[in-house]
Amino acid sequence: MRASQRARGEDVGLVDALLSADERRRASGSRFDELRNEQKVLGKQVAKAQGEEKAALLQRTKELAAAVKAADAEQTEAKEEADRLLRSLANLIDPAAPVGGEEDFVTLEEIGTPRDFAAEGFEPKDHVELGQILGAIDTERGAKVAGARSYYLTGVGALLELALVNMAMAQATEAGFIPMITPALVRPAAMDGTGFLGQAAENVYHLPDEDRYLVGTSEVPLAAYHMDEIIDADRLPLRYAGFSSCFRREAGTYGKDTRGIIRVHQFEKVEMFVYTTPEDAEAEHRRLLQWEKDFLTALELPYRVIDVASGDLGSSAARKFDIEAWIPTQGKYREVTSTSNTTEYQARRLSIRLREEGSKVRPLATLNGTLVAVPRVIVAILENHQQADGSVAVPEALRPFLGGRAVLEPVK
Repeated sequence: MRASQRARGEDVGLVDALLSADERRRASGSRFDELRNEQKVLGKQVAKAQGEEKAALLQRTKELAAAVKAADAEQTEAKEEADRLLRSLANLIDPAAPVGGEEDFVTLEEIGTPRDFAAEGFEPKDHVELGQILGAIDTERGAKVAGARSYYLTGVGALLELALVNMAMAQATEAGFIPMITPALVRPAAMDGTGFLGQAAENVYHLPDEDRYLVGTSEVPLAAYHMDEIIDADRLPLRYAGFSSCFRREAGTYGKDTRGIIRVHQFEKVEMFVYTTPEDAEAEHRRLLQWEKDFLTALELPYRVIDVASGDLGSSAARKFDIEAWIPTQGKYREVTSTSNTTEYQARRLSIRLREEGSKVRPLATLNGTLVAVPRVIVAILENHQQADGSVAVPEALRPFLGGRAVLEPVK
C-alpha cells in the first residue's frame, strides 16, 4: 500500500497513520475486554464479601467502571480514526499500470487513420462552426441562460444525441446489459462509497440544504444500486447500462476548452457497470474496453487506446484504459471514453458482497466503462465526417437511429 500511494503521488504517511490507529484500536479493545472480565469476577466477590473487604471491593468496582468507560471510549475513538484513514486511502494500484503523471500513459494501439484534409482540398471547420452551420449547437444562448460551459443541442444536434444514446443502448442490451435510467441526485453514502468525495470532491455539485449530490456519472447510482446487499455468486456477472445526465463543476480547468462542448457542466452519458468476482475482474475489464472499441469503430472514428498512468487514475481505479478520438482541428487525440477496474474498493466501501457455495461471503469486484459521453462523441463525429460544403456524413451504423438520414445538411 505504501508503494501504491507513492506511485499515485499521494500521501504515504496515511498508511503509517492507519497502522498506528489500528494498533490503538486493538490495544484499547484488549484492555476493555480485560477490564470487563475483572468486573465480572469482582461482582461475584462482592456478593460474598463482608465488612471492610466488601467496602474495598466496592471502591475497586467504581474504579473499574470508570476504567471500562475510558477504555471503551478510547476504542471507539481509535476505530473511528482508523475507519476515516482507511477511507482516505486510494485503491491498491494494479502492478501492470504505468507509473507516472498524466502524460506518462502508454499507448496500446491506434485504430483508423486521421483524414488528410489538405489532400482533399479544404480546411476543416471546428465543431462550433459546424454546429452553427447545421443548426445543431447553440453555445451563445446556453451561456446566456445557464452560464459558461453550457449549451443547447438544437435540431439535428438534439436528434444526434438521441441517436447516439439509442445506438449505445442497443449495443449494450445485445451484449446482455440491463438498461437503467438512474437517479441524478444521490445521498452522501453513495457518493462517498464510490470514491468521489476524495480527490474528485472539488468537481462535485452538493446541495447542502438537502444533503444530496448531483452525480458526475451514473457509475455512482449504479455502484450503490446493490449497496448493503449480498449477491449470490451464480448471478454474477451482473451488467447494467445506465443512462443519466451528468454534472461536473470543472474546477481547476479555468481557461481550458472554453470554446464549444468538449468540457461542459452538464451532459448525457451511457455508462456500463459490472459486478463480478475478483478473479474475473481483469478479463471483464478487457471486455468493457472491447465494447467501447466496437462502438467507436462502428462510428468510423480514428482513435487510440491508452493505459492510464498511476498518478491519473483517480482514487477508486486500480487500472484504467482511456480511448481518445482524433479531433482534426485540434490536431490531437481527446478522451471520449474510459473504463476502470476498481477491484474490491467500491464494494468494500458500499458493503456489497457475494455469497458462494457453503455460505462463504466475501467482497466482489466492480468495474465501469463509458459507452458514450454524448458531447465529445458529437464533436468527433462532426469534425471527422465533415465535408467541404459544411455538411456532415452520418456513419452507416448510426443511420438507422437517425431515421435513415445519411447526411446532416446545412440549415438555410
